[in-house]
Amino acid sequence: MASVTAGPPAQSPAGTPAGTGPEQAAAVRRRRPGVPGWAWALPPVAALGLAFLYPLVLVAKQSVSPDSGGHSFSAYTEVFREESFRKALWNTVWIATASTAGCLVLGFLLALVIAFVPFPGGRALSRFIDVFLAFPSFLITLALLFLYGTVGMANGLWTDVTGAASGPVDFLRTPWGVLLAEVTYFTPFVMRPLLAAFSQVDTAQVEVASSLGARAPRIVRQVILPEALPSLAAGGSLVLVLCLNEFGIVLFTGAKGVTTLPMLVYSKAILDGDYPGACAVAMVAVVLSVALYALYRAAAARALGGGRRAGA
Repeated sequence: MASVTAGPPAQSPAGTPAGTGPEQAAAVRRRRPGVPGWAWALPPVAALGLAFLYPLVLVAKQSVSPDSGGHSFSAYTEVFREESFRKALWNTVWIATASTAGCLVLGFLLALVIAFVPFPGGRALSRFIDVFLAFPSFLITLALLFLYGTVGMANGLWTDVTGAASGPVDFLRTPWGVLLAEVTYFTPFVMRPLLAAFSQVDTAQVEVASSLGARAPRIVRQVILPEALPSLAAGGSLVLVLCLNEFGIVLFTGAKGVTTLPMLVYSKAILDGDYPGACAVAMVAVVLSVALYALYRAAAARALGGGRRAGA
C-alpha cells in the first residue's frame, strides 16, 4: 500500500495558512512591518495644535507677561479686583444659563409640534431650520431691532396711533433683550438634533399609548422624552458653550450695562490697550466655559441614565 506523505499546508491568497481563524490572521498582519498606529494620529494632532493649542498658549503666556517685563500674575490680580469684571462674570453666567434653558424648552416644544403634529408647510419649516443655522447672529439681532427697537415697527405703530413722541417698547437695550435675541438665534441649534431623534421614534408606540387612553402629556413624558434626552443633552451643551462666548448679539443690541466676558476682552484689548488684562479675562472665560460645559454634561449624563433606568 503506497504511503501518503503530507505536504505543506495550503496557502491562502493573502499568504496565511488556510484554515486559520481570524485571530491567527490578525496576528500575522500585526507581525508585518508597516506604519504604526500612533503615526496616523500625528497629522490631526499637529493641525489641532497649530490651529488651537498654540494660540491658546500665546494668550496664556501674554496674561502672565506684564508690560513692565518679566512674568507675574499681576494682570489676574488687577482683573479680579475690578467691579467691571465681577459684573461681566455674573452677566455671562446667568445670561448663558437662562438662554440655554429657554432654548431647551422652546426648542423641544417646537420640534415636538413639527414632528408629531401634521400641518401644511411642516416639511418646509423643517428645511428652513437647516438654513437658519447658517445665519449670522447679528442678522437676528438686527431683525429684532427693526421690530422692537426704539424706532422699530412696534414703537412706530404706537406713535402713529397715539401720537406720542416715543413708544413704550424699550427692552432690547436691557439684559432681557440680549436674552430674547440669544434664545431666538440658538433655539434651532436644539431643534435640529431633536428633529433627527424624533424621526427615529416608532410611531406605533405613540399610537398604542394613545389607544390605551394615555393623554398627550403622558405620551410625551413616558414615550417621546426618553428618546429625546440624548439630543437635548447634545443641543444644550452646544448652546451653552456658544452663549458663554457670544459677542455679536451683545454688541448689536447695545444693551446698557450688559457687559459679558467677551465684551470685556474686547474693551480691554481694543479700547484700553491692556493686552495682559484682556488675555487674563480670556483665560478666565476659557476656564469658565470648560467648567460649565463639563458640569452640564455630567448633569445631562446623570439625567439620561436616570431616564433609561426609569424607562426600563
